[in-house]
Amino acid sequence: MTPLAPAAAPTQITELVHQAHRLASLGLSPGTSGNISVRVGSSLYLSATGSSMSTITEDDLAELSLDGEHLSGPRPTKEAPLHLAFYRKDPHTQAVVHLHSAHAVAASCLPPYSERSALPPITPYFVMRVGQTPLIPYAPPGSDEHAAQLDKRTFMFRAALLQNHGSIVAGHTIPQAAEAAIELETAAEVLLHLGAQNFTPLTDAQAHELAEHYRSCWDVEGSSAHQ
Repeated sequence: MTPLAPAAAPTQITELVHQAHRLASLGLSPGTSGNISVRVGSSLYLSATGSSMSTITEDDLAELSLDGEHLSGPRPTKEAPLHLAFYRKDPHTQAVVHLHSAHAVAASCLPPYSERSALPPITPYFVMRVGQTPLIPYAPPGSDEHAAQLDKRTFMFRAALLQNHGSIVAGHTIPQAAEAAIELETAAEVLLHLGAQNFTPLTDAQAHELAEHYRSCWDVEGSSAHQ
């Protein structure tokens, strides 16, 4: 692999590898599924196609420009367009995590809570750490259609569920993106445990207050479907 460019701060690359291993150790990235990226200056470093997040090393990172040009390293994951869409959406995004974790995949197969969030405000921590999480219609893995669907949504969000596929989460730091991905998986698990029962999510006022205080994205109006 071509050595990482001088602009690629070793601490950021080390943190990316650490968080990839951590997410895999939690069982959130089975086999060779899932991928992770970090923005360093004008470059994007992301896991290579076929690599496992449980064993990823610096040699398994591809370097792309923010326009998607492959600059160095192995062939990037086919989900690179998804990552690039989040970097385009918010200039403050510094890291993106895409997982095929079981509960998030299961939740992505359910009807969404609302147009702007697949999941309801089921816990304060979901609202605080993840925020509204739209459901993106099914497209084949690696398809540019996923990125196009993300681009066309003009409201703010830092996470999404891909229908029948999994989750993708952005953050201002690599640890923040990883923590949000874990919190999204937890919220999905809670929702699935509740099943078809009636339950009480946070009220609109409670969710909006948390979002404002913690600077997350939540402008969803509650659905009556679960209340």
